[in-house]
Amino acid sequence: MHNKKPTIYDIAKKVGCSTATVSRVLSNSKYPVKEQMRNKILEAAKNLSYEPNIIGRMLKKNESMDIGVIIPTISNPFYPQIVLGIELEARCKGYNILLCNSFRDSITEQKYIETLYRKQVKGIIISSIGEDHRYLEKIKEKGTTIVSIDQEIEGLECNKVVFNYIKGGEIATDYLIKQGHTNITFIASPLTRKSRKDIFKGYKLSLLKNNIAFSDKNIILSEKEEEYANATYEFRNGRLLAKKFLQINNGSTAIFTVNDMTAFGIIQELIDNGVKIPDDISIIGFDNIEVSSMVNPSLTTVNQPAFETGKLACQMLFKSFEGIEHDDMSVLLEPSLVIRKSVKTMI
Repeated sequence: MHNKKPTIYDIAKKVGCSTATVSRVLSNSKYPVKEQMRNKILEAAKNLSYEPNIIGRMLKKNESMDIGVIIPTISNPFYPQIVLGIELEARCKGYNILLCNSFRDSITEQKYIETLYRKQVKGIIISSIGEDHRYLEKIKEKGTTIVSIDQEIEGLECNKVVFNYIKGGEIATDYLIKQGHTNITFIASPLTRKSRKDIFKGYKLSLLKNNIAFSDKNIILSEKEEEYANATYEFRNGRLLAKKFLQINNGSTAIFTVNDMTAFGIIQELIDNGVKIPDDISIIGFDNIEVSSMVNPSLTTVNQPAFETGKLACQMLFKSFEGIEHDDMSVLLEPSLVIRKSVKTMI
């Protein structure tokens, strides 16, 4: 026979008082209850092995201990590092995270935002790829705290941890030029995200200040972006873009690409076609994920601190919960170049 879990009604019946009195005692309410009755209730709860309904209590008090995290993909190691920073910080505060992978799809992202709101999460940390943020604005007005990371949400007043992508694109291109490369190809997924657009701006700024003519022939972009079930999008996309690079044969001695996973795909495709890295072609990536130091040759790349991004975003979220920060705080993280072995010196 199934044993029903004891409730406050069972305790009230056992000691001969109201359920309200039991609730006051078990919730440590300041409402006055006679010491004798308090002791009887606590003893009865212990004897009946009563366990409080934590979820029900949280909902009643509107004290959710969950925060939502929405990222574009879990296949790129950059984003799991962000999530790790968030989760470790959240755990220290006794919070849980609900992780959502939008698969680089704005409709899926919107559905996750709606789901998290219905689940009454206390806050959402999001790397958004969507362009319509009216629903985020709506749930923010209803009390859900929003912190944006990685991709700045234009037009939405919220706390954010942003990265200086323009400077990142500039210092990477500057380094290639200082090593004697004047014909540099820029390879990327579609320039649909502000981060990619800003990296591209940095690339062009560097060419301009170094008196190197910009050429459309040195820009190779994907026509579309999608997620693959059996392979990471960036790696496979890198291979496809490398094939285009080989077909164009524009005389470039160096390639700059928007993330490390794409760089790995490019390197693999070039090596498979007999191209030596960096002897024939130099390559710089972006992100500095851990694998970039493990491949051969190790990848020169722009460091974007993923773990710190997640940690800072979570700290910002909790400060908003506590009323320490307003909803318009912004932290700007600066890039640095990590020099390894994928770039050849031409001078």
